[in-house]
Amino acid sequence: MKRIAMTAAIAAMLATATSVMAQTKPVPGTDGNKYVAYENRTGNESVVYFTRNLSAEGLIKAYEQVSANIEGKTGVKLHTGEKNGPNIIPREWVKALIEKDMPDASIVETNTYYEGDRYTTEQHRQTLKVNGWTFCPVDIIDEEDTITLPVYNGKWFKKMSVGSHLPNYNSLVVLTHFKGHTMGGFGGSDKNIGIGCADGRIGKAWIHSGKTGNQWGVVEEEFMERMTESTKSVVDHFGKNITYVNVMRNMSVSCDCEGVAAAPVVTPNVGILSSTDILALDQACVDLLYAMTEAEHHDLVERIETRHGLRQLSYMKELGMGNNRYVLIDLDNGGKRITAAEAVKGLKPFVKE
Repeated sequence: MKRIAMTAAIAAMLATATSVMAQTKPVPGTDGNKYVAYENRTGNESVVYFTRNLSAEGLIKAYEQVSANIEGKTGVKLHTGEKNGPNIIPREWVKALIEKDMPDASIVETNTYYEGDRYTTEQHRQTLKVNGWTFCPVDIIDEEDTITLPVYNGKWFKKMSVGSHLPNYNSLVVLTHFKGHTMGGFGGSDKNIGIGCADGRIGKAWIHSGKTGNQWGVVEEEFMERMTESTKSVVDHFGKNITYVNVMRNMSVSCDCEGVAAAPVVTPNVGILSSTDILALDQACVDLLYAMTEAEHHDLVERIETRHGLRQLSYMKELGMGNNRYVLIDLDNGGKRITAAEAVKGLKPFVKE
C-alpha cells in the first residue's frame, strides 16, 4: 500500500474513531517530564523481583516468580523486532523460557502502523523468519480482523480496537525489552501492550492520530494517556491471568521498531525485573535508570523527559492499574529487599555482544 492510500485509509478510520472517543476533549496532565522520587509517593507497595542474571536462566527465574496465575491457552506478547534488529530479547532466551514453562504457548504480535517490514502480514511473516522466531507458533492477532475491548473510566476512549485473536487466549505473559522510545520516551510493559495489542490499522491510528488528521499528531501527555488507556483495556480483559517481565538490556534510546537504524546503546545493561503489577514494574525500571550516575543514564533520561514519558506512570496510577511503590526483591542474594540504588551499584559500561 502506498503512502497516499494509507493516508486515505487512516482518514476513514479517524471518522469511525469519533464515535468511540470522549465527546468533550479532556485536558491532559502536565507532569510527564517531572520525575517523582520514591519518598514523595503514596499508597500501597507491590512486589517486584530483580536479577542481574542476563541469560535464559535469569529470564526463567524472573518469570517463575510471577507465573502462578498463568493457565490455559497462553500468549506471550513480545516485540519481535524489525529485520536483524540488534537489541531485541535474544530468541534463545525466549525459546528456553517457552519450552520449560509454557510449551504450548504462542508468541502474539500485531502488524505495524508505519510502513516497514511488518506492515502487512506477509511482510511480518518474512521478518519473523529472518529474526528466528520459528521455534513456536507466532499469532499475528490482527491478521484476520479486529475486535474492540471496553476502556473503563477512560478520558480519551470508551473502547479500543485490538487484534481479533486476542480473546482466544486465557492468559497473557507480557515479555518486554525495556528501552527508550521515539514517541513514548520509554518502552516498558505499558507500551508493549498499549501499542502492541492495538491492531495495525484502527487501534494504532486512534492512539497516534486521534482527531488531528496527522498520522503522528498525538504527542507528549496525550499520547501517553491514549496508549495507557489501550493497555488498560487488555489488562482488564485478562484480569488476574496476566503477568509482566521487563528485560533491561541493550537499552538504546530508540525502540526496536527502528531495527538496525536504532541509536547506539550507551546505557549499561542492568538485569531482569518481573511483577504481577504493571505499574510497579515499569516504575521500578524507571527508578533504576534514575538511580544510575549522570553519565550512565543521561541519554535515556533525556529521551524520557523530552517526550514527557513519565506520564505513562502517573496515568496508570490514576486509572487504578497498580502501585508506584514496591518492594524490590533481589533474587541473586536470598530474596532480600534492596533499593534501586543498590540494584544498579557498580554497573559495567555497555559492551556490544
